Amino acid sequence: MLDIVIEARKASLAPGMDVRRILPFRLRRMVGPFIFMDHAGPVDVAPEQTHNMDVLPHPHIGLSTVSYLFGGQVTHRDSLGVEQIIRPGEVNWMTAGSGIAHSERFEDPSALAGGNLEMIQTWVALPEKDEESTPAFTNYKPEQLPVYTDNGIWMRLIAGDAYGLRNDVKTHSPLFYLHVVLEPGARINLPTEHTERGIYVAKGSIEVSGRTYTVGQMLVFNKNAEPTIVARTPATLMLLGGEPLGERFIWWNFVSSRKERIEQAKADWKEGRIILPPNDNQEFVPLPEDKSKPAGGPAPQALS
Repeated sequence: MLDIVIEARKASLAPGMDVRRILPFRLRRMVGPFIFMDHAGPVDVAPEQTHNMDVLPHPHIGLSTVSYLFGGQVTHRDSLGVEQIIRPGEVNWMTAGSGIAHSERFEDPSALAGGNLEMIQTWVALPEKDEESTPAFTNYKPEQLPVYTDNGIWMRLIAGDAYGLRNDVKTHSPLFYLHVVLEPGARINLPTEHTERGIYVAKGSIEVSGRTYTVGQMLVFNKNAEPTIVARTPATLMLLGGEPLGERFIWWNFVSSRKERIEQAKADWKEGRIILPPNDNQEFVPLPEDKSKPAGGPAPQALS
């Protein structure tokens, strides 16, 4: 059974950088362990405006950020000293754990030419036992991510397990995350291994149970549903979900099972106890003014 349809909301991160924000949603804050999802682009800005799109160093706790590009490229730098350019088909998986800061910069104007930049950013909440784990970062290349093809169907497993596919992307709880491309008329069913499952329409349109859904909509299904997805046009989908972790609080870029941990993270960032990236430490995003409780809070500092 279809549980809810989430309509993406517009969020402006910088001049020329508007995103579709899907999660969290007031009526559905998580899908499995996924607690945040942004769809950025296609972005088309003048070369002289590229620097305005940079996401300055900012902190995270209690989650993993997952960056996946359809086009363009982004340079990631973090507290661990990692400097990594992410390109289409790769996965940047950064586990914040006890605390990390990172930046994402757009340093190649040609990567933005003609609206080439398009990316999906998600956050995966960590199980309680891993919320204070040591921060880590890994870049996975396309050849490490299995691809399946069938009549009119192409899919890449980004993380987890689904449809009999597995890879070595390190996760902390049962989940699945797939990039799926369908030709018109192609049909697939949602994987049945996981309790909570969602379909995000990134491009094109699909039909489920006689209704049509288009770009910017996420369909969330309960465990017993076995929907058939039919592509009405060429369609690009992100399929994701997994096992629920329980209640999580989210405030700005901080996620935790404990409200008091959110408060500690605020103080740690304000007092400089979360280290800036050593190769990008001349500027940073200050802590927003706190006008709400940890369950809400200011908008997350995406891209991630």
